[in-house]
Amino acid sequence: MEFSTDGGPIEVLTSIDLEVADGEFVCILGPSGCGKSTLLNIVGGFLAATSGKVLIDGQAVTGPDPRRIFVFQERGVFPWLTVEGNVAFGLFRLDAAERAERIAHYVKLVGLSGFENAYPQELSGGMKQRLEVARALAVNPDVLFLDEPFGALDSITRLVMRSELLRIRRAEKKTILFVTHDIDESVQLADRVVVMSTRPATIRRIVDIEMPHPRDLSSPRYIELRDLLLGEIGLAHKI
Repeated sequence: MEFSTDGGPIEVLTSIDLEVADGEFVCILGPSGCGKSTLLNIVGGFLAATSGKVLIDGQAVTGPDPRRIFVFQERGVFPWLTVEGNVAFGLFRLDAAERAERIAHYVKLVGLSGFENAYPQELSGGMKQRLEVARALAVNPDVLFLDEPFGALDSITRLVMRSELLRIRRAEKKTILFVTHDIDESVQLADRVVVMSTRPATIRRIVDIEMPHPRDLSSPRYIELRDLLLGEIGLAHKI
């Protein structure tokens, strides 16, 4: 994948070869600016690759698809809609009764019961992020693409949201592709971690995280995997 600038073409991604299984939670980990979000946008159909192709269920990805939903790095809730209105966005094809049932289910699933009539500016950062996840899940996608969704949250809220995401994943059994530069986040969440190199990025290594959930963040195996990933991105002896 290349981008053109005034200084000429810049190669962002090279020789990316990755398969994700149905129902798998895969984290794409790498340093800032390495091309993680670019890769996610290509897989989601928002950017066209300059070479190669993306296949989902054997079909080429040629653009965005309602079966594949993004939760972006910048919060994308609509400030002029209530919690209920945000979750309802995209459900216009359902009849009124089914739409109401779907809204109630996902508002409850993400822990926002009682806030149905609240507007985003009345919610905390973590609640806004729950709302965006609820809106994404409400359209019943096959795949969720999450681009550093917790990056703007404080450390305590991030831990809570990771646990919430895992709880929701157990309930919904969705395939998740999750971009992060947070090593602890990847070890806590993923089935596999795809470690990217610096730009032009390629896949340095894919690490299986075989620990059962919920994961003990102080266990020797957790620390071993975290240190392994630190080594892979060149930080093992720098912190």
